[in-house]
Amino acid sequence: MRPLALSDAPAIQRHFNNWNIIRNLASVVPWPYPDDGAESFIRIQLEKITAGEELYHWVLVLRAGDGEAIGNIHFRPSADSPKGNRGFWLAEPYWSRGLMTEAISAVNDFAFNTLAIEQFYVCNVASNEASRRVKQKTGAEFVGYIELAHHNGQSKSEKWRVTRENWLRLAPSRSETDVNRQ
Repeated sequence: MRPLALSDAPAIQRHFNNWNIIRNLASVVPWPYPDDGAESFIRIQLEKITAGEELYHWVLVLRAGDGEAIGNIHFRPSADSPKGNRGFWLAEPYWSRGLMTEAISAVNDFAFNTLAIEQFYVCNVASNEASRRVKQKTGAEFVGYIELAHHNGQSKSEKWRVTRENWLRLAPSRSETDVNRQ
C-alpha cells in the first residue's frame, strides 16, 4: 500500500469503472462512472487532506514503488457517518487472493497502533459476501443493519464494529505494548 496520488487516476479510472465493483457501493458514487471520475475523486480527496481533514487514503499496489493502483482504502477515524469509518474496493482481476484482507490488516494496525483509537465502524451492502468475509477475517463484529441505498437496488447494509480488543485477540502476537508503543 502507498498513499493515494493524482498519478493513480488512470489506473483507478480503468479498474474502478466496473459495474461489478460499483453495484456494491453506496449510490453516492456516480454511475455511469464519468470519464474524469477518478481524477475528480482524487483531487477532492487530496484537497480535503491538504485542508487538514483527518482522512487517510491508500492505494493497493502489487509491487512497491511505482506499482499500478489496483484498489483503494479510505479511513476517517473521527467520522460519524452512517457508512462507517472505512471503505474499500479492489479491481476485479485481483478478487479472492487475500489481498484486501492483508491490506485491511495493515489499516487496522495503523488505526490501533499509530492513531491509538479504541474502535471504529465499517459497513457493507448485505449481499456483498466478499466484503463480509474481509470484515470477519479482520476482527470486525456484526452489530446490526442500517439503511443505505446502493447501486444494486438494495438498501439493507450490515454494520460492523472493529475494536482494539478484538483486533488484539485475533492476532495474539500483537501485544498491548506493541499497540501502545506509537
